[in-house]
Amino acid sequence: MAGGPLEGVRIVDLTQAVVGPLATQIMADHGAEVIKVEAKEGDLMRFLAGKSMTPAMGPKFLHLNRNKRSIVLDLKQPSAHAALLKLIAKADVFMWNVRPAAIARLKLSYEDVRKVNPKIIYCGMFGFGQKGRYRDKPAYDNAIQGLGGLAALNHRATGEPRYMPIVVADKVVGLTTVQMIAMALYRRSQTGEGCSIQIPMFENVAKFVLEDHMYLQTFEPPLGGTGDQRILDPLGKPAPTKDGFICLSANTNKQVFALFEALGLPELKGDPRFSSVEARFTHVAEYFRIRNEKVKLKTTAEWLEILDRCGVPAMLYNTLEDLLVDPHLQDVGLFEIKEHPTEGKIRNIRPPNEWSCGTRTDWRPAPKIGQQSVEILREAGCSEAEIEQMIAAGATVDGRVKSA
Repeated sequence: MAGGPLEGVRIVDLTQAVVGPLATQIMADHGAEVIKVEAKEGDLMRFLAGKSMTPAMGPKFLHLNRNKRSIVLDLKQPSAHAALLKLIAKADVFMWNVRPAAIARLKLSYEDVRKVNPKIIYCGMFGFGQKGRYRDKPAYDNAIQGLGGLAALNHRATGEPRYMPIVVADKVVGLTTVQMIAMALYRRSQTGEGCSIQIPMFENVAKFVLEDHMYLQTFEPPLGGTGDQRILDPLGKPAPTKDGFICLSANTNKQVFALFEALGLPELKGDPRFSSVEARFTHVAEYFRIRNEKVKLKTTAEWLEILDRCGVPAMLYNTLEDLLVDPHLQDVGLFEIKEHPTEGKIRNIRPPNEWSCGTRTDWRPAPKIGQQSVEILREAGCSEAEIEQMIAAGATVDGRVKSA
């Protein structure tokens, strides 16, 4: 038992890439037992790297799949399909992220699965809600970003449609999945009933975008257009200083008036363009322009000292490299060096949240393809002869790491 708030929860994870593995990584970090089911070719994330210490162990895979065990199953073979159903029969959660038609072809629909485990939390992540015309289309992060309006936000802000340079659609939906499964587990603890959860990417990303940017189209009839201009303004970005950038977030009258004093422009407190939240919103472009002109005159360090003294929210601008040495992240120990049995020393990102009621006590390194196939099949009740037959037929892979 690993400890943590999800200790005792068993998850059979038929997901790959980011959306599903992120969700199961979070739950594994908090004590869930996650059995990662892979095809013989392995999770795509194993290979998306310019370099890795050993084949099929790319850095994204290492971060998204710690604290899991891997079993290879060729689900087109009856013995592998039967083994998966044995695993599901003993599980609390079954997760997948292919198109619903594909999961049905594998005879792993909710009706198929609940026959072996009526209390299962059955969770599918896929591109589109099944009542809509896009229901059968494949979904990838950049396609969902474009369709869901994220690329259009960059277009409005910069004049060029661009995807966010992070798989934000996958991550939004992965985080949503954790919430949905946690609620389903709580409901089952109260009612004893399992359930099916459908998590469409497009709808979740559209909601994520439009909560900020439906804006005056919220009203019927509309009071105006879409988009929070304060966020979309081209100058709504880190402000250039004399030697770098600074991240400013003055919003309330108290904060903005203190900023005007710090900028040497106390007269702007009485300027009708800037004297209230509503006025500054209307004149946000001019507000940002004046602010940025003054910010350029001092160094980042000078501004941080001045603004901290004035109570104006401001922080450093960190590059990716800066994050790795950020002093606060060093203080809280977000990064820790771990010894991976096949990859050597790796920089692990520990779970950032703290629990007073206990947390996971062990750390399981991300597995090689099929590293625990044999032990998981034994736990499922397969005999040694059955396991050997499955290995010989290619229904599974014995990926045990041999001792040096």
